[in-house]
Amino acid sequence: MKSVLTNSKPLKGEITVGPDKSISHRGVILSSVADGEGIVKNYLHSEDIFSTINCMNMLGVDIKITPEKLIIKGKGLNGLKEPNQVLDCGNSGTTMRLLSGVLASNKFFSVMSGDSSLNNRPMKRVIEPLKTMGVQVYAREDNYAPIAIQGSEQINGIEYRLPVASAQVKSSLILAGLKANSPSTIIEPAKTRDHTERMLKAMGADINQEGLQIKLNPVDELKPQEFIVPADISSAAFFIVAALIVKGSELKIREVGINSTRAGLINVLLNMGANIKLENEQIIGGEPVADIIVSYSQLKATDISGDIIPTLIDELPILAVAMATAEGESKVTGASELRVKETDRIKSTCSELQKIGVNIKELEDGFTVKGPNKLKGATVESYKDHRIAMSLAIAALIAEGEMLINDSEAVSISFPEFWDILNSAIK
Repeated sequence: MKSVLTNSKPLKGEITVGPDKSISHRGVILSSVADGEGIVKNYLHSEDIFSTINCMNMLGVDIKITPEKLIIKGKGLNGLKEPNQVLDCGNSGTTMRLLSGVLASNKFFSVMSGDSSLNNRPMKRVIEPLKTMGVQVYAREDNYAPIAIQGSEQINGIEYRLPVASAQVKSSLILAGLKANSPSTIIEPAKTRDHTERMLKAMGADINQEGLQIKLNPVDELKPQEFIVPADISSAAFFIVAALIVKGSELKIREVGINSTRAGLINVLLNMGANIKLENEQIIGGEPVADIIVSYSQLKATDISGDIIPTLIDELPILAVAMATAEGESKVTGASELRVKETDRIKSTCSELQKIGVNIKELEDGFTVKGPNKLKGATVESYKDHRIAMSLAIAALIAEGEMLINDSEAVSISFPEFWDILNSAIK
């Protein structure tokens, strides 16, 4: 699929973006190993989430799918069954990494694989600590899927210092540690999204965070919950930036999750001079939520690095678009994790924004952007990466001439309604 876009009228009114992908994944997986029937309301209808649902189905979990909610008959921590075929994780790294932790402590054999993109993403960061816990894990070059796991009911607790800040790796080890024979301590180099910890605590798990340490004691059961998934700030990010860079825009994005471990983008944009306000702040399903009000702003350059990077790692491609309109030189460093996403997002962000007139230069662990830039239409590649496709679509709103985005259907991986919501917001 190819999408053709041109520069835009202002974005106005109120919108609701898709539900949070990270919380939807975790709601499915955690409810599947709870004792009894759990519900996940307002889940994300996307390819990634259905990959997780299909994998849990193959592990013997009965999941009733309705448009509004998932009704999941949890099998308990010991009730999953050995799958009779390969677990297909599609394009979802979250599915593969989190499921590794679940499978590690179940006494059966399983194999996970995915599409060509996922099967070339590094998995050693999960494989090595699971092996330390006593799990037999086999992978292509000991790093890439397909991954075979011979689980065990006698895995060891672990004290592990994550070499890279990764919520997926942290969550995988937490899930494995639920059934270990001793407590586990996981130490992060910087705080990452804490949805797993919040949700497990609600389910009765003995898990606590002290600074950058997560301490977990094994449990016998998890209590099923009714999880309510807020709107995804990673999806809202595209519309936040769109309203900031398209003259005359004023947009309200309703009930967005603003968990501090995910809201780094808002903090950076405020520092750049963005007109962003939070209203109607509340707690829904254990997560902080607010309406985000955004209007067109003259942005100024900024430098970002260090501990804030994990809180906006998924938003860096769209942040580069905002930086392209800002006065001065912006710099992002400490973001080498971008190179092992669905594509090398440092390389793809830089190469495609350069095509449309952005003065952006690739660094080993980030990029620099000199602005403001006058954007021009061009034929660009999404690399079948949903966040690259959406970032380029937002850039097209202020570009002169037509922008043709190849493989734009990639947005369905995380945000199938993106195009419809974008069209509805342009007045």
